[in-house]
Amino acid sequence: MSKVKYYYDTETLSYRKIIPSRFQKSRNLILFLFSSALFGLLIIILLMNLDLVSTPRELSMKRELENMKLQYEVMGKKMDHMETVLSNVEERDNGIYRLYFEANPIPKEQRRAGFGGINRYKHLEGFDHSKLISSTAQRLDIIQKQLVIQSKSLDEIKKLAEDKEEFLASIPAIQPVRNKDLTRMASGYGFRSDPFTKVRKMHWGMDFTAPRGTPIYASGNGVIVRADNASAGYGKHIRIDHGFGYLSLYAHLSKYNVVKGQRVKRGDLIGFVGNTGRSQAPHLHYEVFKDNQRINPINFYYGSLTAKEFEALLKAATQENQSLD
Repeated sequence: MSKVKYYYDTETLSYRKIIPSRFQKSRNLILFLFSSALFGLLIIILLMNLDLVSTPRELSMKRELENMKLQYEVMGKKMDHMETVLSNVEERDNGIYRLYFEANPIPKEQRRAGFGGINRYKHLEGFDHSKLISSTAQRLDIIQKQLVIQSKSLDEIKKLAEDKEEFLASIPAIQPVRNKDLTRMASGYGFRSDPFTKVRKMHWGMDFTAPRGTPIYASGNGVIVRADNASAGYGKHIRIDHGFGYLSLYAHLSKYNVVKGQRVKRGDLIGFVGNTGRSQAPHLHYEVFKDNQRINPINFYYGSLTAKEFEALLKAATQENQSLD
């Protein structure tokens, strides 16, 4: 109920009731409504700035932001784990794999290098959490680069391993005639007395005395490049190209078990002991070449002889006796 107001009338010397006009009533009502609306607007603005009241959309965005922060924390922990595992792989790569296969280690600076030049993360600037987003993106890019480098390194290691495996299988590493088939090791590599002229001269291989027809085996993987009797003094002989600069020669055979161009593996039967060519008795004359230079075959029997057998062979091979060819 509105208050009743009075005024003092000097003419009648009495108080009279103030009766507002219709205009005044309308004006007062408008002023009241305007001031109420203005006050309400100010309250709303104040509440919004004080973050005391949030709209449903704001509440939803806040929840999304909190979830995003949580996801970034989880991602950061995963990246920490990835970096630890990757660092371990890199250490083994440099300290074991590349060392074993005689490959140069990849410098840490090359593995950890960032990205120079233009700012790759400029488009991520200007947000409330730009620093967090930019640093995460940069870490991911560096991890991705490290993974690419490591993947290429492992490809190289795989190729080196395949080459190493092929190399080890190709080296002429076994005795071409089995010990149980030998009569004796007649002559070794070095200066020996020629059986025909009795002159002391260089004997470029090893002579294995065995009965005619004794099996002869390839000492390493390779390709038959010759199987003929067109080389002076060797008679029927076989030459195997093992690759990596190695070649083995088997001379004075009675017959062949391979043909030119055939690929053989270590231990394959390639021919039989004979007495063809410049030979005094049935035996196998065996030579090994490295880069077209003859080398002592005694150093290549680790694949078939025990330490005791090798010691006995070495003792017999060093005696300066008469060769058989």
